[in-house]
Formats: sequence, structure tokens, C-alpha cells
Amino acid sequence: MSKIQMICGIALTAALAACGGNPTGKGETVGTVGGAAAGGAIGHAATGSTMGTVGGAVVGGVIGNEVGERYDDKHRK
Repeated sequence: MSKIQMICGIALTAALAACGGNPTGKGETVGTVGGAAAGGAIGHAATGSTMGTVGGAVVGGVIGNEVGERYDDKHRK
């Protein structure tokens, strides 16, 4: 396993743990995980460094969480 794969795995695990007790819906969790994965990939592509990957994963996770939360609010039954 490469260093980048390991860091992305840790970032995704942290993102999932943060949403573990989420009673509002799936959108927030999916948004966080998807955002962290996409942000990590973009951060790595842009910088080529571990810090860029982790920073991108964090920023992507936060943005994805907000988008997912808004989706849940809009589609609440």
C-alpha cells in the first residue's frame, strides 16, 4: 500500500467516524466521504505532496458535508 493510499484511507475513516451518529440522513455521510475522496485526489494532483492530499481531503470533506446536509434538509420526508 502506498503512502498516499494509506493517508486517503485514514482521512476517509475519520470522515466516516465523524458522521457515525448522524440521524438526519444519508446525504451528509455520502457527501462527506465523497468530498474527502475527491478533495484528496485533487489535492494530491495539484501539489503532489502528502500535506496537499490531506489538506484537500479535509477541505473536500467539509464542503461535501455541507452539501449533503443541505440535500438532506431539502429532501426530508
